[in-house]
Parts: sequence; structure tokens; C-alpha cells
Amino acid sequence: MPDTRTPMADERPHPARDERFEARNETHLERADRNFAELLQELRVTQTGVQILFAFLLTLAFTPRFPDLDSVQRATYVTTLLLAVLAAALFTAPAALHRSLFQQSAKPAIVRVSSRLAGVGLAVLMPAFAGSVLLVVDVTLGRAAGVAACAGTLLVCLFLWGLLPKLVGRSGRDGGSSTPSPSPARARGESPVRAPADPLP
Repeated sequence: MPDTRTPMADERPHPARDERFEARNETHLERADRNFAELLQELRVTQTGVQILFAFLLTLAFTPRFPDLDSVQRATYVTTLLLAVLAAALFTAPAALHRSLFQQSAKPAIVRVSSRLAGVGLAVLMPAFAGSVLLVVDVTLGRAAGVAACAGTLLVCLFLWGLLPKLVGRSGRDGGSSTPSPSPARARGESPVRAPADPLP
């Protein structure tokens, strides 16, 4: 006859836990808190780069050689400045989002939106870096050298920010995760082995 006994308490799935979180033993809200804290650490690093770039571009307009720039160089400067401003806005948006939705039980949604904002911010920051390199090298060494330096900067950023994470993630999956593997019985979809019940008299 099929086993109709009620499973033991420790065999029932925890209502606030997913199999993906068993290794860390955390709930969905705890996972959202941890992810948001890690995201803020990432944003602190990227914001520093944006601040340095933005300060450089602002001071560049007041240098003695700025009036001598041609139309292409001025267009490059304005475009790069606007990209830096947009990147700064994207990287600071998660803080404003968290402030506006504070204590409204929206942390998982905040994490999802903030992660996308950070990704778009990195995509915007990439041409901002390349544009600043193009402008400086163009002024100092010429247009051809500036274009080459700009292309090299884009390739480096594409590798470090786009291709390298995929390679690392693939090697991590190939090497196996730290999550403990299920028992052979659970892997086959079978119930855990229980001690036999006492025979009926």
C-alpha cells in the first residue's frame, strides 16, 4: 500500500525558504538585504570613478586651451560630460529609490530595479571613459591617435565589464557550487528512508 503517513516536521518545506538559500539558511527578505548591501558596495566603487571623471571634465572647460578646441573636440567634450552626468544619476538612483520606499516592504523590488540601474550606469560610463580619452589624446597627439586610444579603451572596458564576468561565471558553474548536493534518494525523487513501523499485533 502507498505510504500515506504525514511527513515529519523537519521534512516539510520551510514557507520562507527556497532550495537555493539552504546553503546560507536565509529567507527571501534576508537575501534581499544582503544583495542590497553588496550592491551598495559596488556603487561606492563606481561612484568614485564617476566623480573623478566629472570633476576632470568640469575643470577642463576653464583651462586656457579650451577655447582653442575645434568643433569635433567640443562635441566630444559635451557628449562625454552629459554621459558622465547620466551615469552619476543612474548610480545614485538606488539611494533615492530606497529613501522613497523606506519601510514599505519593497526591498526585493528595490534590489531588482537597483541592479538594473547599476547595469545601465556601467553601460553609460563605458563611452564616457572612452570619450574623455578621445578628447585628451586628440588634443595632445592628434585625431588618429585619439580614435585609436578611444577604441582601445572601449575594448578594455568591454572585456573587463562584459566578457570577464561571463567567463568567471562559466568557470564557477563548471567547477561546481558550494551548495551541498542532495542525497541520492532525494536526487531520484524518492522519499527519505524511514525506520519501519511496528507490525500490527
